[in-house]
Amino acid sequence: MYAALAILIGGSWMLFFKSGSEIKAKQAQVAEYNEQGDPDGKIPKLEGTIQTLEGQRTFNGILLAFLSASLIGLVFVLQILPSFAQRMTHAVYDSAEMMEHDVMHDARSLLAQGDYQGAITAFRQAAAADPLNRLPWVEITKIYKDHLDDPAAAVQTIRYALESQEWEVSDAAYFLFRLAELYDDIYHNRAAAVGIMQQVIAEFPGTRHSANASHKLHAWSMEGAGKAEVSTAQEPGTTA
Repeated sequence: MYAALAILIGGSWMLFFKSGSEIKAKQAQVAEYNEQGDPDGKIPKLEGTIQTLEGQRTFNGILLAFLSASLIGLVFVLQILPSFAQRMTHAVYDSAEMMEHDVMHDARSLLAQGDYQGAITAFRQAAAADPLNRLPWVEITKIYKDHLDDPAAAVQTIRYALESQEWEVSDAAYFLFRLAELYDDIYHNRAAAVGIMQQVIAEFPGTRHSANASHKLHAWSMEGAGKAEVSTAQEPGTTA
C-alpha cells in the first residue's frame, strides 16, 4: 500500500512539473508572437492550450496533495500513533507497576515479617516515589501506633506528611482527622483534638470535611455533657 501510494505520488509530481514546464514554454511562444505582431494568428490557440495545461496542472496539484496527505496519514495512524501510544502506556503503567512491586509490595512484605523499621524505610521510599499518595504515610503512622507503641512518632509522621506536600483537600482533611484521633484516643487530650477539628472547619468551609468535623465536635460535646451528668449524680448527698 505504501509502495502504491509512493508510485502515484511520484507520477503526480512528474505530471505537475511537466505541465508547469509546458506552460512556461507556451507563454514564451506567446510573448515571441506578440513581439512579431502574430501574423499567423497563433496566439489564441496557444492561450487555449495554456488554459488547458493550467487546468491539468491544478488537477495534478490537488491529486498530489490528496495522495501526499493520504500517505502521511497512513504512516501517522499505522506507525507513529501506535508507537507513541505504546510508549506512553508503558511509561505510565510500567512505572506505576514498578513502584507498586518494588516499593509498596516490599514494604508490605517487611511489615508481614515483623521488620517494622525496614517497612518504615520502604514506605518512605514509596512516598518519595509517589509524593501525592497518602497511603505510605498512613501505613507508617499505623506501624508506630500499633506495632512500635510510639504515638509520638505517629503524630510526628502525620505532621511531617501534612507539611511536606500541598495536598488535595480530601487528603489534608484525612490527615487532620487521624491526628485528632491520636490526640483524643492515645493522649486523651480532647482539647487538642477539638482544636484540630476547628482547624478543619476553618480551612475547608462548606465541604463535607467541615460538616464531619462539626458533627464530631457535637458528638464530643454531648459525650462531655453526659459524663458531667453522671458525675453530678454520683456525688455524695445528691438527691433525685
